[in-house]
Amino acid sequence: MLSNTPIILASKSPRRQELLNLMGLNFKVELKDVDESYPEGLSPAEIAVYISEQKAKAFHADGAIVITADTIVALNGEILGKPTDRAHAQEMLAKLSGSKHEVFTGVTLVKGEAMYSFYDRTAVYCKEVTSEEIDFYIDNYHPFDKAGSYGVQDWWGIVVVQHIEGSYTNVMGLPTEKLYSALLKII
Repeated sequence: MLSNTPIILASKSPRRQELLNLMGLNFKVELKDVDESYPEGLSPAEIAVYISEQKAKAFHADGAIVITADTIVALNGEILGKPTDRAHAQEMLAKLSGSKHEVFTGVTLVKGEAMYSFYDRTAVYCKEVTSEEIDFYIDNYHPFDKAGSYGVQDWWGIVVVQHIEGSYTNVMGLPTEKLYSALLKII
C-alpha cells in the first residue's frame, strides 16, 4: 500500500534510511539546514517533537509525504545530545554506565498543508562498563553522530544494553511501528 507513495526522508541518518528500506518504502533523502535549538522548559518528548517540527517546516513537497525525526537521550532530566568531541563522548557514556535512561524520538509527517507529529519513548538499561571499555567503544565505533554517544545496533547495544522497555527501532532513531500506522492514516 505504501510502496507507491512518494516519500521524502529529511534525514542523513543511515539507520533511519535502513529502517525505511526494511519497511519496504520507496523514498528519497533530502536535507535542509535547520536550527536545532529549542525553548527552555520543554520536556524531553516536547523537545524531540519541537525539533522534528522545525525540520518539517523547512520543506514544501508537492504530492510527497515528508518524514522528519529527532532523537534525544534523557538521563535524570539531563538531555544528552550528540557528543562534541572524544572527552564529551567519554563523559556521556560514563553517565550511562550502570543506569537507566530514556530515548525519545519525535516524528513529523507532512503532506500538503497537513502536519502530524508524534513521539515514542523507550527506557534503556545499561550495565556498568569500565573506562577502558568506553575507550574501546569510542575508538572502534566512532559514536559522534549519535544522541547519547551510542548506537543500540552496534557493540554498545549488544554488550552493554541489558534490556529495553519499548520500541527497539525508537532507540535506533525511528519508531517504525508508530510510523507505519501514521503513514497509513495520511495516505
